[in-house]
Amino acid sequence: QVQLVESGGGLVQPGGSLRLSCAASGFTLDYDAIGWFRQVPGKEREGVSCISSHDGNTYYTDSVKGRFTISRDNASDTVYLQMNSLTPEDTAVYFCATDTAALCKDSYNLQVYLYDFWGQGTQVTVSS
Repeated sequence: QVQLVESGGGLVQPGGSLRLSCAASGFTLDYDAIGWFRQVPGKEREGVSCISSHDGNTYYTDSVKGRFTISRDNASDTVYLQMNSLTPEDTAVYFCATDTAALCKDSYNLQVYLYDFWGQGTQVTVSS
């Protein structure tokens, strides 16, 4: 079965950390850029970070720069999002997705419509 599976979400206190995982099943992530997105009820899905396939280039939306780190392990077809210094504003459902164009350069590469295949999401709640 071809799927992306996110995991690692949960409830964390402000200032805490979580590491999200995005694992591919039934296909390889080697040739795709991977993006992390988040969405809260009533709002549009927001691009958080991406990582390219060939050179590992990364990009972060301004609100997470310096706090989040994206990385990939092609050997295990898994992409990670390390999230530190979390705030209540980071509360959302987090999704990963693939972009066969394989690029990650700037904010353009975090447009939702560029991404073809999505996971089901994992809930992150930051609350005391």
